[in-house]
Amino acid sequence: MNTSQNGSLQDAISNLTKQFRANIQTYAIIVALIFIWILFSMLTGGLYLSPQNFSNLFRQMTVTSFLACGMVLVIVTGNIDLSVGKLAGFVSVVVAAFQANIWTRVFPGHEATTTALSILIGLGVGLLVGVLQGYVISYLSVPSFIVTLGVQWILNGGILLVTQGKTIPANQPQLSWVAQGYLPPTIGWIAAAGVVALLFYTMVSNRQKKRRYGFELAPLRSDIFKTTLYAILVVAYVAIVNFYNGIQIPVLLLAITTVVMSYVSNNTRFGRYAYAIGGNREAARLSGVNINKNIFGIFVLMGFLCGVAGVVLASYVGYGTIAAGGGYELDAIASCILGGTSTLGGEGTVFGMIIGSMIMASLTNGLQMLNVQAAWQYVVKGIVLILAVYTDVYFKKNR
Repeated sequence: MNTSQNGSLQDAISNLTKQFRANIQTYAIIVALIFIWILFSMLTGGLYLSPQNFSNLFRQMTVTSFLACGMVLVIVTGNIDLSVGKLAGFVSVVVAAFQANIWTRVFPGHEATTTALSILIGLGVGLLVGVLQGYVISYLSVPSFIVTLGVQWILNGGILLVTQGKTIPANQPQLSWVAQGYLPPTIGWIAAAGVVALLFYTMVSNRQKKRRYGFELAPLRSDIFKTTLYAILVVAYVAIVNFYNGIQIPVLLLAITTVVMSYVSNNTRFGRYAYAIGGNREAARLSGVNINKNIFGIFVLMGFLCGVAGVVLASYVGYGTIAAGGGYELDAIASCILGGTSTLGGEGTVFGMIIGSMIMASLTNGLQMLNVQAAWQYVVKGIVLILAVYTDVYFKKNR
């Protein structure tokens, strides 16, 4: 009996060790995030983790995270998109221009209609640019670095043409609600209960699928522990933000986008082909993967998510400006790399990207609260990015 128990204990320890080694980068960035929160909380006398700042922190990361959701698959395939920041900025000024200068004349007094139309146009602009870029990159075989760099310049010119060097107001109440609104606390708790139920349902469903197809199952205790931990984090988040004004609308939209993108990347042919292309392009081609079609679809999806980010940006800032979207592409790329997306392609997760995006937002928010000069903020984020890339290369080389 003792021998059997010892054997079970050793197996459990062995499984935990294997899981830890396989996910060491993920655990490392989670530890880094917790360290950053504790450090800034100490330096700001606890204000950093106050309900108000905690709520603002999550809201501030949404625009970058929408862009990074699409960027994960772009980088996984071995490509890059340098235009996402300016595309989001261009969408934001187009939305602001339609809101301020066009719809008020065409549909005076119909704010709900004008807001809906502006959002649809913003999404359409992002989608159109994604289609054009995707076609040139995938079917005309022009390197993504060159195409997206060129489009970045074009969009920068487009922003100047639309704004005419002036700030365009986009602070209409219903449009502002998209990025500045909150869910009532009661609805927030109902949403939290739904997410917790979904987490446990997903755990049970995944175990059943693995058993059905003969895959090795992790210990039930391990799956229950991880799912319970995620559930506790969800409940804790809702409890904290409810002390302020409730769950932020853009964070809810980001959560839905994250779940959808995670499912697409892990459970669909489209997503799995992206990893196959990034892992070994020639092997993927010989296996029958339509590489051009897949990469085209990824850039179209990236364009759509830029449209979403642009709408949220216009709503969050309340204006369309000549500097709209500047630097967001670097934050999006950094978020992906910090979250474990390999610069060499073939590896990366949406969940890891969210942690990476949270680290970038946490650094920016904390440094701003400490009144650190903007120049030094760039220096710190640059150092963090270089260390993240070095860590990725180090672990990949050792594996």
